[in-house]
Amino acid sequence: METTQHNWFYSQLFTNWKRFEVTYVAVLILLQLVVYAIAPDSIVGMISGVAGVLCLVYGMKGRKISFIFGFVQCVAMTYIAWISHAYGSFAMDIVYVISQPIGWYMWGHQETTHSFQPGTRKKVFMAAFIAWAAGWFVLAQVGGQLPYFDSINFVVSFIAQILYILKYNENWSLWIFVNIANFIYWTILSIQMVLGDNTIGTLGANLSQVALQAALLFNAIYAQKVWSSGEADNEGGAA
Repeated sequence: METTQHNWFYSQLFTNWKRFEVTYVAVLILLQLVVYAIAPDSIVGMISGVAGVLCLVYGMKGRKISFIFGFVQCVAMTYIAWISHAYGSFAMDIVYVISQPIGWYMWGHQETTHSFQPGTRKKVFMAAFIAWAAGWFVLAQVGGQLPYFDSINFVVSFIAQILYILKYNENWSLWIFVNIANFIYWTILSIQMVLGDNTIGTLGANLSQVALQAALLFNAIYAQKVWSSGEADNEGGAA
C-alpha cells in the first residue's frame, strides 16, 4: 500500500514534464521569492504565492495533487484577504478551502476534460457578467476596497472554480479574466500603500499577490491550450 501511494505521488509530482513547463514553473516560483526578498514582511504571502503557482500548474496538467497545494494556498490567501479588507476575496477563499477536498474527489471519478456547446457557453459567460454586477453592488454597501474588482473574486471566480472542479475547458477563460482583474486590483493596493494612501494590510502581502496573479494569468493562458488540445486527459490518475 505504501509503495503504491509513493508511486502515485512520484508520478503526480515528477513525471511527463516538458522542458518549457519546468522552466516557467521555476521562473514563477523564483518570482515569488524575489518579491519576498524585496518586501519580507509577509511570509504568509510568500507561502500563498508559491502554493498558488504549484496548485495551478498541476491543475493545468490535470493532476489531483493540485488540490493539496490549493488547500495551502487558499488558507494563506484567506488570511491575506482579511487583513487587506478584500472582503469578496475573503469570502471566496473560504469557499476555495472547502472546494479543495470536493475537487480531489471529483477528479478521482472524472479523468477527461469537456466543453459546453456554444449556446450554453454564452449563457454561462452572461451569467458571470450579471453576477459580477450584483456582487459589485453588495461589496460597495459593506465598504470593501475597490468593489468593482473585488466582485470578480466574489462571483466570477466562484463560477470558474465550479467549472474547474467539473473539468470544463471554459474555466480557464474565466480564470484569465479573474487573473487580469486581480493583477490590477493588487497592483492598485500596492501603489496606494507605497504612496501612503492606504495603510490596510502589508506591502509584502500585496506584492506577493501581484506576482501570484501574473503567474496565474500566464498559467491560465497556457492551461487553456493544454486542456483544449486534450493533453490534460492523459496526465491525471485516480487515487
